[in-house]
Amino acid sequence: MTAILAGVDTGGTFTDLVLFQEGKLRVHKVFSTPHDPSQAILEGLQELGALPRLRTLVHGSTVATNAVLEGKGARTGLITTAGFRDVLEIGRQTRPSLYNLRVQKVPPLVPRARRVEVVERLDERGEVLIPLDEGSLEEALATLEREEVEAVAVVLLFSFANPAHERRVAEAARQRGWYVSASAEVLPEFREYERTSTLVLNAYVGPLIDRYLGQLEQALPAGTGLRIMQSNGGSISSAMARREAARTLLSGPAAGVVGARFVARASGIERLIALDIGGTSTDVSLVDGAITETTDGRIGGHPTKLPMIDIHTVGAGGGSLAWFDLGGALRVGPRSAGAVPGPAAYGRGGTEATVTDAHVVLGRLLPEAFLGGSRRLDIALARQAVGRIAERLGTSLEEAALGIVRIANANMEAAIRLISVERGLDPRHFTLVAFGGAGPLHACELAASLSIPRVLIPAAPGVLSALGMLVADVLKDYVRTLMLPIDQEQAQAAIEGALAALEEQGRADLLAEGFAAEQIQIERYLDLRYVGQSYELTIPYGGDCARAAQQFHLAHERRFGYSDPNEPVQVVNVRLKARGLVEPPVLERQPLQPEAVVQPLERRQVIFAGEAGPLAHEAAIYERSALVPGVQFVGPAIVTQYDTTTVVPPGWRARVDAVGNLLIELASDGPTDAQQLQQQRRQPAQAAQAQLAEEGSHVW
Repeated sequence: MTAILAGVDTGGTFTDLVLFQEGKLRVHKVFSTPHDPSQAILEGLQELGALPRLRTLVHGSTVATNAVLEGKGARTGLITTAGFRDVLEIGRQTRPSLYNLRVQKVPPLVPRARRVEVVERLDERGEVLIPLDEGSLEEALATLEREEVEAVAVVLLFSFANPAHERRVAEAARQRGWYVSASAEVLPEFREYERTSTLVLNAYVGPLIDRYLGQLEQALPAGTGLRIMQSNGGSISSAMARREAARTLLSGPAAGVVGARFVARASGIERLIALDIGGTSTDVSLVDGAITETTDGRIGGHPTKLPMIDIHTVGAGGGSLAWFDLGGALRVGPRSAGAVPGPAAYGRGGTEATVTDAHVVLGRLLPEAFLGGSRRLDIALARQAVGRIAERLGTSLEEAALGIVRIANANMEAAIRLISVERGLDPRHFTLVAFGGAGPLHACELAASLSIPRVLIPAAPGVLSALGMLVADVLKDYVRTLMLPIDQEQAQAAIEGALAALEEQGRADLLAEGFAAEQIQIERYLDLRYVGQSYELTIPYGGDCARAAQQFHLAHERRFGYSDPNEPVQVVNVRLKARGLVEPPVLERQPLQPEAVVQPLERRQVIFAGEAGPLAHEAAIYERSALVPGVQFVGPAIVTQYDTTTVVPPGWRARVDAVGNLLIELASDGPTDAQQLQQQRRQPAQAAQAQLAEEGSHVW
């Protein structure tokens, strides 16, 4: 039997597994084990019979993220240059809420008592102004010993220009047996506050990731390779993840974007908006041919400068609670019912109305089909929860449910606008790729609001992040700060010299991980800005400084609406990506059967918004596995499968392509399409809801 490649995404409720063997993909879900995530992984692999033949496991974990969000990281200390111990707390002058007079700052991960200083000083060129004082170093280490720290971040001023002092401090700290994270090793880049915050994050989660991955390595069969998904959309070795744990902080959402791009490309789509809707939040990201990255991310309010996919998150998901603010306006999220007690329809003690309960009331999910039939939803409890919202609004049950869904959609729509319209990109030129447990429920309505012409639902949307891990290349990021005018005579030589050194390091690292020279791909970038600006844009660098400057002006115009080619341009950093190309699974293409006709399992009443209020439509119910490539159908329709439910509203037409993706487009003739008119029958919403209650139809 051939070896198995596995991708595993550990979430708060479920652990998703995708196996690739002999050209076939298998998917599986098991309940997560938060006390030890490796237990769920091993359980799932055992149930699939994959452990004996497992060759490589690519893993995305929430261990680091949860540690930061829950404040359960290691007891961490910080060693920095004398006079700079409070940089972590002072931060920047930006305010998270400009007009809020009672803003509560996020407390630093390292309190002042565990922030210590050493006497030393470099200038901006890395030249020594004050040598490192060994006595102050011993005193600092003794203080941290008394504070019983487990991990230490070492961040000295201008160490990115000269790491000698920082290396000495890190060496002395490691001799004490601590987990040590030094900025010259992890992030040799200017901006003191962001660099300090990033290294503190790395030290804070490092011991947890180190122990967890060490246990997982021991539990896996001998000879199994373990790679870890990182926030930039690539994977790294387990050994590197244990040293630079902060690179894994957004591994799950990043893998989802990689998976969305992979399945979209299989359908010939290069421009897409990834929409990942879970139980608590919605993650959106834009892919315009290439995945968009940022080095200005935040985790739990703490800045990080490590490269990560540009993902915007809002607190809107299936478990988001409906509530009224002080002005009596209906709001949805960011508070969530979570997995326990969960939405009222789960029957686990939840009583407040959620987005899920609203879908239940509207009949958009089948109670007996939830999680492949392993759990049945309770429509009566959902109606009670939404009924309390309706009573306060003075509306019908259906109007209240539609209102909850509309508000949740508005929050999601705002997130999509932020990554597209507000950055000079027209969403009408993109395809919305929807995944996650609730993504296919909302996709078409969101697309209609934003005039997005097409929606793509992957074959296995609920486990797309795990699939993304299988297709992710091994990716290593390197950076060096230069700070020089791009038109300076020696600029070209300085840039080329710095990039050559980074490329040598990148190739050596990938060769050490077993990649052949022909499997290594190098990408070069420059961080450019107008002189005097406090932010940069990252521009691909092909060896021509003048060309890079022209690209910067164009990118600045698109991003901010203006540019000035007469202004001098400054090179802040050079960046290099060393990519170890992996052989991704190939989605099997099936011959199209355009003449095929699929018969619905049944027809049920489902409520959608009409011009005069809620309208009930007779919707066809399809099982996803019965939709062969080439088949077409029109909405209103509901498509059920193990990991999600897809809603196709009236006026939309769906087809299955050769790789099994479901493509849904607005029908040119709209809801008056003759075939659709033959399928749908409208009746008053109140009567339809009574029938829903009788039949037990409802949603997820």
